[in-house]
Amino acid sequence: MVALGLVMSLAAQNQNPTYLRYIEQWKSVAVENQAEYGIPASIIMAQALLESGAGQSELAVNANNHFGIKCTNEWLGAVYYYDDDAKDECFRQYANAAESFKDHALFLQRPRYATCFEIVPEDYEGWAHRLKECGYATDANYAPKLIKIIEDYRLDTLVKNDGLSAPAVLNDTTASSKDAQKVESQAQEKPKKPLKATVVRKSEPIMVIHNDPEPEYVEPLTAKQEKDSFMLMHPKKKCNGVPYVLAREGDTYANVAFRLNVRERDLREDNDALGRDMMVGDRIYLSAKKTKSEKDYVWTHPGLSLWRLSQEEGVTIEAIQKLNGLDPTIRTFRTRQRIYLKKVKDDKMDW
Repeated sequence: MVALGLVMSLAAQNQNPTYLRYIEQWKSVAVENQAEYGIPASIIMAQALLESGAGQSELAVNANNHFGIKCTNEWLGAVYYYDDDAKDECFRQYANAAESFKDHALFLQRPRYATCFEIVPEDYEGWAHRLKECGYATDANYAPKLIKIIEDYRLDTLVKNDGLSAPAVLNDTTASSKDAQKVESQAQEKPKKPLKATVVRKSEPIMVIHNDPEPEYVEPLTAKQEKDSFMLMHPKKKCNGVPYVLAREGDTYANVAFRLNVRERDLREDNDALGRDMMVGDRIYLSAKKTKSEKDYVWTHPGLSLWRLSQEEGVTIEAIQKLNGLDPTIRTFRTRQRIYLKKVKDDKMDW
């Protein structure tokens, strides 16, 4: 029993609290994806932990990409540029982490990974090695790393005959007799692989291992293909005769300019957006706004910003300021005002 207690204590030390919280948050999604797609929940969770550093990596935080999946020719969603094997590589960006888990399951349905599904879900070691053989990652130690995570956090117990079971933290007081027997049995069967007492302190940074799930060469999109792909996801509209699109989740002036093959500064100047971040739903004018409108004027409401009015009417901020004699420092209307959008005759003006 002394030996068993030591094994259990050492195993508990290997369990990172950040990893445990991440497992608790996403275990049900992993189990559901196993039921729907046949991918072992243990493998799903281990890959997510390894690729995203338990949700702490840059890709996970900024792009909700928890599996390091890069853009491919058929990907038409939002993108995030990140230095990985090369500078500014294109990664898929998702609205939320749940979409990343879903896309990962769909990604593994490719013919390339078909032989993985010849292995039963309970054989996580077989799955880990087969994924590496199919080229999911370039890291030579990818399979052993997945297996270690699964065994350290008992991810093979996520799915049981009676439903969902969370990975238990091993210690002297909480481990059941059944779990104790299992740990003792495993320790006896594998005497050459004793658990190491590696203590992970909360202050230590989480090591994020980036693996390339698409090691084969992928032909980059041409400038025209990038633009066509962007316009497919952003239907063109017009205001005051000037074409525009609406910003979607993940759009920034930098990546929109790249996909349209224009200079970012030119795009910002066309939208009076120097020093401004892009927000979902913003109009993105594809050419310069005009200096006047077909309308004579509009009525503003308190709180409306000059920039918002300019975007809604397709008229530059500078033109609106000149037409109405506005102080350049004023950016928001404090009262209801009539704002002229083109020069009108004096007899029409009612100040």
